[in-house]
Amino acid sequence: MRLKGRIALVIGAGSSGPGWGNGKAAAVQYAREGAGVVAVDLRGEAAEETASIIRGEGGEALALTGDVTNAADVERIVGETLARFGAIDILHNNVGITDMGDLATVTEEAWHRVMDVNLTSVFLTCRAVVPVMQRQHRGAIVNISSLAGAVINAYPYFSYYASKAGLNHFTRALAVRHAKDGIRANVVMPGVMNTPLIHSQISGQYADTAAMLAARDAMSPMGRMGDAWDVARAAAFLASDDASYITGVCLPVDGGLACLAQ
Repeated sequence: MRLKGRIALVIGAGSSGPGWGNGKAAAVQYAREGAGVVAVDLRGEAAEETASIIRGEGGEALALTGDVTNAADVERIVGETLARFGAIDILHNNVGITDMGDLATVTEEAWHRVMDVNLTSVFLTCRAVVPVMQRQHRGAIVNISSLAGAVINAYPYFSYYASKAGLNHFTRALAVRHAKDGIRANVVMPGVMNTPLIHSQISGQYADTAAMLAARDAMSPMGRMGDAWDVARAAAFLASDDASYITGVCLPVDGGLACLAQ
């Protein structure tokens, strides 16, 4: 219960398909460690599913719907969170999409869409939440990036690489600029993970699902992919007082894959 009494605003708290996505698992993990959770998703039913799981386990959760690439939606979400709970101790940014294609086939529209979802959304949520944390003189921001923000893999997703690298550096700048305000900001960089997202956005790079799972397992020095709970537990640690002197860190959660890429 190391997060007891804290309020966590989880952006992208639904799952893109059946099972446990990173945001859904993080929201539930925060609640299991004592936090009240605001579960935000573009799809209302996904946000409500996560909130219902938390309530079913005896936790407190509010489900909100919104497009976090839209500044007005972000301001509304922050306002509703404060009206309900009066504070925001943890901001967890999880939304993210990929766009596969060689450089010649990437459209400007698709490029901007990935940048808006993966990077602009974090700028907007941080812009809205940091003043709240400054008034409190406390707060932890956890941004979910990707190992692809630091190394290049076999997938052709130029906008994803660029957006996640930008997210990493944005978070480091945030950490330095607001350390004096009692605000910490860190990144979790998942490596090869087995979540619903890979089935909807990466599976097309392989002959079939079995081939994708086998190939991604083989990428990891541990011989297996991680899952959403590996990301969630890392996020909860970074949000907790156990990490009170950790800020500006980009933490790989990857089974050692980053070591091979260096």
